[in-house]
Amino acid sequence: MRETSVHIVSLGCPKNLIDSEVMAALLEQAGCRIVSGPEEADILLLNTCAFILPAREESIDEIFRLAEWKKAGKCRHLIVTGCLPQRYGAELAAELPEVDLFLGISEVPNIADHLRVLMEGKHSEKNRVIVTNPLFLMDAGHPRLLSTPPYSAYLKIAEGCSNRCSYCIIPRLRGKARSRPIEDILREAEDLADRGARELILVAQDTTAYGRDLEGKPTLALLLRELAGLNTLAWIRILYTYPTGLTDELLNVIANQDRICSYLDVPIQHIDDDILAAMKRRGDSHLIRNSLERARAVIPDLALRTSLITGFPGETPAKFHRLIAFVQETRFDHLGVFPYSPEEGTPAEKLPRQVSQRTKETRRNLLMEEQAVISHEINQTLVGSLQEVLIEGPSSSPDYPMIGRCRRQAPDIDGLTYVKGGKQPFLPGYLVQCRIVAADDYDLFAEVISSPD
Repeated sequence: MRETSVHIVSLGCPKNLIDSEVMAALLEQAGCRIVSGPEEADILLLNTCAFILPAREESIDEIFRLAEWKKAGKCRHLIVTGCLPQRYGAELAAELPEVDLFLGISEVPNIADHLRVLMEGKHSEKNRVIVTNPLFLMDAGHPRLLSTPPYSAYLKIAEGCSNRCSYCIIPRLRGKARSRPIEDILREAEDLADRGARELILVAQDTTAYGRDLEGKPTLALLLRELAGLNTLAWIRILYTYPTGLTDELLNVIANQDRICSYLDVPIQHIDDDILAAMKRRGDSHLIRNSLERARAVIPDLALRTSLITGFPGETPAKFHRLIAFVQETRFDHLGVFPYSPEEGTPAEKLPRQVSQRTKETRRNLLMEEQAVISHEINQTLVGSLQEVLIEGPSSSPDYPMIGRCRRQAPDIDGLTYVKGGKQPFLPGYLVQCRIVAADDYDLFAEVISSPD
């Protein structure tokens, strides 16, 4: 396959992106050439997301877009992998003759073999869809061709989920929660650091569930202590922490380890107890409030992110206003809001008192308008503060020629920090000490006060 060029498109979350990076590395090892544009490719590979309706629609739109390249360009085959085939494999095959091969989640490590069979013309309609139980769990032995900048990398510590929220299809798509051993995670973390990573971002469907399925039940707190001992890392960031998993042990590790960012992403989805019960979320409103209050009390300068769902079945105006009041009271630093998407095969799909799409969208917009005010006010309090900023590259602003992120900002989901001053331009991946001199709703503006590390 040495003359075979492959273009990969990855949709969805960072966890899916890691699967795409593994497939890219395996194909490269097999002699393929990974190319940046579809016009250059012999093979087009799309790794899909099917979590909610907008993600499925994006996946289908991308299939049609790539199919046009298959018609017009040099492309010989189109392969679709990931959550969409895992969920709808046979149906997709019937509706999308443009696609040559549909592969489920567990075929990630076998991608080179599948491509070889395809290129040799040995595949048939009978094996055009290959979807098995979602049992794949990557380890440090799987290579990764990083698609993120070298200074920042995602690290998947577990796969699957066992929480069984009533609205969520993930356990069906990805299987039960499966954790990687600490030694294996440390091995990959060291490799990523050796390749230039200054920031590691820990991801899983629920990072606080880490280790419950392993012998000895190691905790996320223990894993973080081990990772913080890697001197080559500068920042460790944690995403997808469940409110019931914010133990005192975990909060104290974050507070006492300088390499761990004072940042928590805690998806809570709602605050009304009836809605939380219908969602089958573990913990009630009292537990959520208590967890967030303890986190802020233990961790100095904590930046809190959450995600919420509007229009879940049974969300009356009163229950929604309870959610708005909670956002106003809690004052999250970062917030994402998603209209409820009824997913086929989930218990929530059959719940009574479904909410109209228009109402879901209106409520989402109201929450985001409220959050813009809160975020602006919080950012104004940061003016004058000192922040460590990870430089990402040049900006389009002549007044602030560099762009980066401080510890309070995760890539792609939070705001940015625009930087001026110092002996610029700084190389991407440099850490600079800055003073915040201005702020808007979501972004910060900073001036360098010390040279790069």
